[in-house]
Amino acid sequence: MTAPLIAPVIPSSARPSVRGRRAAGAGRRLPVAAVLVPPLAPQDVLYGFGRIDAAGRVADRAVIKALGWCCGDRLTLTAEAGVVTARRDPGGMIAMTAKPYIVVPAALRRRCGLRPGDRVLLAAVPADDTLTACSFAVVDQAIRARGVFPHAQGGQP
Repeated sequence: MTAPLIAPVIPSSARPSVRGRRAAGAGRRLPVAAVLVPPLAPQDVLYGFGRIDAAGRVADRAVIKALGWCCGDRLTLTAEAGVVTARRDPGGMIAMTAKPYIVVPAALRRRCGLRPGDRVLLAAVPADDTLTACSFAVVDQAIRARGVFPHAQGGQP
């Protein structure tokens, strides 16, 4: 016994008339998630990383090179909790060496809580002729203040 054959359904190649079709977009639209646009990276700041050694030296060749600081250039250093800022100043007390690093004096390191081995975020602003070194503790506080990972230890629940 054989089953009856069913004829295949093949759509017509002719396009249906506009009149018989619903207009595109008619009816209820589905919700679409909003796409957040991340902020653009600043073009006037160059970032790098460094580690403070036992002598207080901090280096990142690309960052120092972007500032154009040379051997013999005088620098003034200022500090606050976890942050040291260096700027080129003819009357500065610190001189750049031939190698591309700055030296943070021990008294200044103690004042701002930086110890040998601490990693720092370096931010150079060539237009202002400044280099800022921020401890990772300061960077962490800034991130937590934005609530990026609020449930991590030390974050807000």
